[in-house]
Amino acid sequence: MNVLILGQGGREHALAYAISKSKLLSKLYVAKGNPGIAELATIVNINPLDNKAVKKFAEEHNIDLIIPGSEVYLENGITDQFINSSISVFGPTKKAAQIETSKEFAKTIMKKYDIPTADYEVFDNYNNAVEYLSKQSIPIVIKYDGLAAGKGVVVATSIEVATEALRLMLKDRLYGNGNVIIEEFLEGEEYSLMTFVHNNLVIPMPIAQDHKRLLENDLGPNTGGMGVYSPVPVIKQRSIDFAVSDIMKKTAQALVKENCNFTGFLYGGLIQTIEGPKVIEFNARFGDPEAEVILPKLESDFLEIIEKLLSDKIIDIKWNEEYFLGVVMASKGYPSKYDIKFKIKGITEPDSVVFHMGTKLLNGELLTNGGRVLLVTGRGKTIKEAKENSYKNVQKINCENLIYRKDIGAKSL
Repeated sequence: MNVLILGQGGREHALAYAISKSKLLSKLYVAKGNPGIAELATIVNINPLDNKAVKKFAEEHNIDLIIPGSEVYLENGITDQFINSSISVFGPTKKAAQIETSKEFAKTIMKKYDIPTADYEVFDNYNNAVEYLSKQSIPIVIKYDGLAAGKGVVVATSIEVATEALRLMLKDRLYGNGNVIIEEFLEGEEYSLMTFVHNNLVIPMPIAQDHKRLLENDLGPNTGGMGVYSPVPVIKQRSIDFAVSDIMKKTAQALVKENCNFTGFLYGGLIQTIEGPKVIEFNARFGDPEAEVILPKLESDFLEIIEKLLSDKIIDIKWNEEYFLGVVMASKGYPSKYDIKFKIKGITEPDSVVFHMGTKLLNGELLTNGGRVLLVTGRGKTIKEAKENSYKNVQKINCENLIYRKDIGAKSL
């Protein structure tokens, strides 16, 4: 099987890592990839957002399967480009990807099919939104209805902060002309539940917990994720079972009923409330950094899972039961302004996998090339052991401009 991955970050490196071990793999290509991925695959210098260029390459190189890493490729309609083609895309159509790209669409589906989530209202007018806000309790959540590079959600702890968020989104149109959702604030333990999906078939993966805040003790600004671990012992199996049956499977079935069949990785960003699991958000692709600890746990053949799923066959998946923990090393200044092109040394020293999130090779030297630069993994029979192993590996990497949290997984010890 010839496979093409679209993307260049840590998630795509994790996908390449899993696929490269498949006995079904003939040739693995990645557009545009990164130096870590280049050790596993052939890097292709085409723009993954140029659907025609992707299709031309796929046809010329006898590609059997395309896996879009990021939601931007789904929003761009890459899957639609290959409808009625012999080339499979393991990702939803642009219409089905609205489960991520349109928060209003996702909320409407959840409300219609009784999928547990926070109460909400949708607004396209600033004054109406402010009037509604004045009658709500604080804290409250303000969400832009569309893609906003991970910055379109504000958890407001005061009316002033909420009002300012509404002004930026509805008056200044900071992210575009989309609507805004004002949503009830939910309290509880957050976690990620990802699934392989093809129409009504839904196969769950182990859950993971991401650390979104920049600083220790969950302080500082929100980021794309500063660390992650799996499994999550604080979430009990009965809650996971409910989330699989009454959230993930129910959502996939709802999309089929809406003539919006979903194929790909359906991600549930969930929260364990006193009433049970509820949905914070859905994503239409693998989480990042969750992919970097979940895919190394996979002991079954990745491509065999995809192949059987696309043939409507149920498959039992084997997972490593140890704890896997990943620490993100990020550029100083992230998630705001940061500098790049700092030398990274010691990258070959860790005794576990290091995933490249934002690196580049220049004249034979590995340099920083993004906000989040590396994810360093560790594993163990306990979360304590996994944490210790991960941080031992972090210490082996030298770069004057990289920072990281020192408490990933600490609250589960």
